[in-house]
Amino acid sequence: MKELFPVFKKNKDLVYLDSAASSMKPQKVIDAINDYYLNYSVNIERGVYNLALNATKRVEESRKKIAEYIGANSKEIIFTRGASNSLNMVALMLKKILKPGDEVITSELEHHSSFLPFLNLQKEIGIKLVFVPLEADGRITIDNFKKVLSNKTKVVALTHVSNVLGYKTDVKEIIRLSHEVGAITSIDGAQASPHMKLDMKDLDTDFYSFSFHKMCGPTGLGILYGKKELLEKLDPVELGGEMNDEVTKNSVTYKDLPYKFETGTMPIAEIFASGATIDFLSEIGIENIEKESIRLRNLALKELLKLDEIEVYNKNQESSIIAFNIKGVHSHDLVSVLAENNIAVRAGHHCAEPLHRFLKISASTRASFYFYNDESDVSKFLDVVKKTISFFREVGYID
Repeated sequence: MKELFPVFKKNKDLVYLDSAASSMKPQKVIDAINDYYLNYSVNIERGVYNLALNATKRVEESRKKIAEYIGANSKEIIFTRGASNSLNMVALMLKKILKPGDEVITSELEHHSSFLPFLNLQKEIGIKLVFVPLEADGRITIDNFKKVLSNKTKVVALTHVSNVLGYKTDVKEIIRLSHEVGAITSIDGAQASPHMKLDMKDLDTDFYSFSFHKMCGPTGLGILYGKKELLEKLDPVELGGEMNDEVTKNSVTYKDLPYKFETGTMPIAEIFASGATIDFLSEIGIENIEKESIRLRNLALKELLKLDEIEVYNKNQESSIIAFNIKGVHSHDLVSVLAENNIAVRAGHHCAEPLHRFLKISASTRASFYFYNDESDVSKFLDVVKKTISFFREVGYID
């Protein structure tokens, strides 16, 4: 699969194991971006000349592809700047209907982008954040979720797949239980969308957020899915050009869905590329993508677990992420050695500090596999990790 990604042609020795942060982009997606700048380069919606009309048509074709891909209606697809932007929009939209004392369920497993917008609302309007107790390994279970769900719960904001531990949460059951008490659900799907077949009708969630840059698509573009009937009731949080229907000195009315939530000039080239991204993923097959990603993860994990010097924090998980450290060695020291050998992994708290405090560690090393990796990547990664262990033993970092 590497032949489909230009970056690997120019960096033949690159072992890229940081796809949980951002995936590589295939030529097909790059061509779609170039197509906009080479052949259109105009704004959408506003012009009645052919270039503008055709560009608008392409944008709406992309929106339709995305909607079909995730089992939604086109009116329920809002273009944003990324998953973080989408998650913040949800919190700000709900701010007007939340009251002091209302409970919002979250967890220590969350990416900061899911957790912080509601932490801010706790400070601003006095809502109460309630945390799902995690299992010893950091997993969310239905039983633990039930312990914090109550008639005071107004919003449930949880991750579908952890960006550190890779755990897949049973969000479908959580959504069902949440709706029984009348709570609104907001799911962070940033790590799920690159690997899982999504179906909004089946999940029945109220909101779902994800980014294209993690799923072989362009940077600077995200999706906020929202149920049509809910979006129609809520007000936009960004005001300006193109989202309004009529403006006077004293009033404003908004356009119909989804345009009332899309303010100003959209990232048009990236939206062009989003349609190409959906085509690309559909051609490869999301099931094939996940199968290969996990196969490679399992090969690496099996060997890492043989090493006494390695501590793995997610031995029993369902995705393509391995979170680990060399005992006694800071993760940044390990990734520096890996980087010197042209192996790209991530070190730090991965925008999930509460989780690392729960795990009682300051940072972790994260290797994330994707379908464009191969067995030679796994072998080189393992070889350098073993050499790094030997080096740190020689200098006295580890016994």
